[in-house]
Amino acid sequence: MVVKFGLLGPLVVHDGTELRPVTGPKVRVLLAALLLRANRTVSRDTLKEALWGASVPASADASLANHLTRLRRVLAAADGGTEERLRTVAPGYQLTVHEGELDADVFEARALAVQQAHRRGDWEAVRRETGLARSLWRGTPLADLAPFSDTEAPALRVHQLAEARLQVLEWSFDAELGLGRHHEAVAPLTALVGEHPLREGFHRRLMLALHRSGRRAEAFAVFHRLRRDLVDELGTEPGAAVHEAYAEMLAGEPAPGPAPRAVSVRAPFQLPCEGEAFTGREAEAATVRALLGVPPEAPGAAASTDAAPGSGPAHARAVVISGMGGVGKTALAMHVAHRVRDAFPDGALYADLRGYCSGGARTAHELLARFLSDLGVHQDALPEDTDDRATLFRSALAERRVLLVLDNARNAAHVAPLLPAGGHSAALITSRQLLADLPRSAKVPLSPLPESDQHALLARLAGAERVRSEPEALADIMAACGGLPLALHIVGGRLASRPSWPLALLAKRLTPHQGRLDTLAMGHFDVRRTFAMSYVAIRDSEQPLEREAARAFRLLGRVWSAHAVTPQSAAALLDVTEARAAAVLDVLADAHLLLNPEPDRYQLHDLLGEYAAQRDDEDTEEERTAALLRLLSWYAAALAAATVAATRETQSPPPLDGDAVTDMSLPEFADDDEAIRWTERELPAVRDALTRAGELGRSDIAWRLAVGLFGHASTHWWTGEWDACLEQAMDIARRHDDRLGQAWLHRRTAVAHGMAYRNEACLEHLRIALGLFTERADLAAQASILGNMSAVYLQIEDSEQALAHAERSRDLYRATRNTKGEALLLSRIADVHKMRGEPDRAAADYRRVIDLIRGSGHGVFLATALTNYGDTLRVLGDRDKAFEVLAEALSIRLRMNDQGGTADCLVFTARAHHHFGEWDAARETWESCLELARRHDLGMRIDECLEGLKALASRVMAEEKP
Repeated sequence: MVVKFGLLGPLVVHDGTELRPVTGPKVRVLLAALLLRANRTVSRDTLKEALWGASVPASADASLANHLTRLRRVLAAADGGTEERLRTVAPGYQLTVHEGELDADVFEARALAVQQAHRRGDWEAVRRETGLARSLWRGTPLADLAPFSDTEAPALRVHQLAEARLQVLEWSFDAELGLGRHHEAVAPLTALVGEHPLREGFHRRLMLALHRSGRRAEAFAVFHRLRRDLVDELGTEPGAAVHEAYAEMLAGEPAPGPAPRAVSVRAPFQLPCEGEAFTGREAEAATVRALLGVPPEAPGAAASTDAAPGSGPAHARAVVISGMGGVGKTALAMHVAHRVRDAFPDGALYADLRGYCSGGARTAHELLARFLSDLGVHQDALPEDTDDRATLFRSALAERRVLLVLDNARNAAHVAPLLPAGGHSAALITSRQLLADLPRSAKVPLSPLPESDQHALLARLAGAERVRSEPEALADIMAACGGLPLALHIVGGRLASRPSWPLALLAKRLTPHQGRLDTLAMGHFDVRRTFAMSYVAIRDSEQPLEREAARAFRLLGRVWSAHAVTPQSAAALLDVTEARAAAVLDVLADAHLLLNPEPDRYQLHDLLGEYAAQRDDEDTEEERTAALLRLLSWYAAALAAATVAATRETQSPPPLDGDAVTDMSLPEFADDDEAIRWTERELPAVRDALTRAGELGRSDIAWRLAVGLFGHASTHWWTGEWDACLEQAMDIARRHDDRLGQAWLHRRTAVAHGMAYRNEACLEHLRIALGLFTERADLAAQASILGNMSAVYLQIEDSEQALAHAERSRDLYRATRNTKGEALLLSRIADVHKMRGEPDRAAADYRRVIDLIRGSGHGVFLATALTNYGDTLRVLGDRDKAFEVLAEALSIRLRMNDQGGTADCLVFTARAHHHFGEWDAARETWESCLELARRHDLGMRIDECLEGLKALASRVMAEEKP
């Protein structure tokens, strides 16, 4: 992996693809101190002095060890853990930095090349090398590390680098003057003279530039101003070089002509023409330029966060632009290649490797013959062996600056023989594969265009006014094209060739799964054909894993194209192990047939999903249905596991029958928060799965999916999502006379009503569920339902019925020896004591409940118990303890993003502030709760907040009366 360290500006670390954050000022100083002495041992005392100066604390050794550990993590992440960068070497530590990895070292090497070219009077080389050297600077070295950068050793190094940079600038203007570019040199030299009023080198060159431009009076004025400043400030006269320039001006010598350019063999330039409508990709283009070691096009672009500091063609041997078919890889490569041609004066070689063409890929053997011939090697001298040709090619590139553009590579082996081994040449490669195994290469993966660039591209192709006139149709067109430049070019071309068409007409033709891919074809631009090249390559591959990936691609497109999959869910879909599924998904992701937006989540691009769905003639309907049923069954089992983790529910529906379900790999959850967040992310897929199960007549799967959302609903009941799923599943269960499903659905529907304080509806469903489970002689279910009924009676403040049902539930739990259920009923009994005005007994019971469940990972239950305990402490007058307990409950609710529970806790907290006469705090809490309740449409809480604010206003007014 290409790792770059940047000191020529704020400290940065770049892994060749993106910046790696180095957080914490001490860790940044530590890295800078080690970089300033790269590959040398730095003593512990020196590092401590760098971190703390003269005031080294007693805990410095332990702190230094912690900072070193954090730095090692940063370094391991940057180079993929391929080596141990930071080693312990007595009496301190040594940071390994390879050649070309530190921008300060690269700059000094460039500066030496400028000096050598200056000595031999090669002004073109001076200009070229100066540009490469100056592009490495991003600002003042170590600018973000004061006061460390102001100490003696760093300050000396910063001064040395700054002085070298100024010297390079002076040499660059010698090149400008030597090439006869006197007029062009005046403005930048004038600015530099203003920045450095006593630096004679800039003044001398400005004098000559003005004189040779015919501006003699201004040239003399520069000399006299310099002389006056030197005498006034330093008490000295200008040096001999300035006086020589002054003598030339006095003699009135004419400006010398441009230095003759060296005659050379004509360099090959084989790049195809760049498309006229290239749009966007500014960040990616800047990254590619930086990785090729070429200065940015515009001022300020060097500071791009995507650019790798100090990278150059000698070290980024190859830059791979990868992405799905139609995403614009070749267009970006051509765009950059045309703009960096001056940095590669010995030519640009181009070849379409045809890695995905039906006629077969071009071989390295034939391409090496062509490239060598283009570089002047006679055909008679070509070896027959491919490896020998590659060796000769690398030798021919060794002393040249050549850019190779290798388009449409199939894999790393395809391009490896064509790459330079070092030196100043570089390769720019495009591929639908990631080419992760290509050594010494930097990766620039392309994603679909953002909306702003899509809009700009269509405006260029079809006219700005035209696309602006139909915003809704334009949005539909962009959505249908999925951000693919190929699709957008086709659409833009159609609109340009049909000026009478409204955008709405084309938008209608681009409706997904209704001929969209047919519409996205025009001449040799064809989205379906582009996708087919990638798909057929793996379908017809000699590798079994790639052929298996082609099957997975088809099934995903036909069965599950709208949702992401993980290795676990894909294992169920494909009927393979989780490890095999992960390997298959990675093959598709590496081929850019699947998006991999985050670790272990894979999803089809919308257009690719439609293409994959059309491959339905390669699998039978029975195979597709079986795959879908396995996936739906996996979701049912995964949701059951999430509910257990979220609620610590001791009773779950019986699992689906079948060995395939038993052997499935399911997600594991560390706590309820993790389980609830997983379900929230999967909710769109669960809703789709519920519908698909109903369409297949699988009520047994449908109701388990709905019931399995119980854990998610424990904190998200207020959204209404669970109610809708339960209702849909109930319709399915009734159509299929599924009594077990109806029993569980009534049971969970009651819970949904209870959470929303719809108490009568809750009791109705609980009574129906109790009857259905009594029919089945399920004592555990009856115990749970009676416990829920006790909770409802508590909500309607019927303590007698609440206690009666709690005791019946407790007796059934004892009969079934369910101690966890018994503990749950303890909280119900505590609630009864609280309602009956027995706060001491209630507080004792709540403490027992909290002790039992603390550390169990059940945040919802714990937060509820804490809230009730805090309110009981309010009644007992224990202010400090009450607020301490309520604060803990609120922190749990906030951590779990539980909006309804947060509102509950704020209500009790506001009441406590009111109770203790803390009017301002009470008002602030009521208002915060009201805002939250209105934002999430929590009707009951809105009423409570308004009543609380009204009561508070009355109380304050009463106290203010004399």
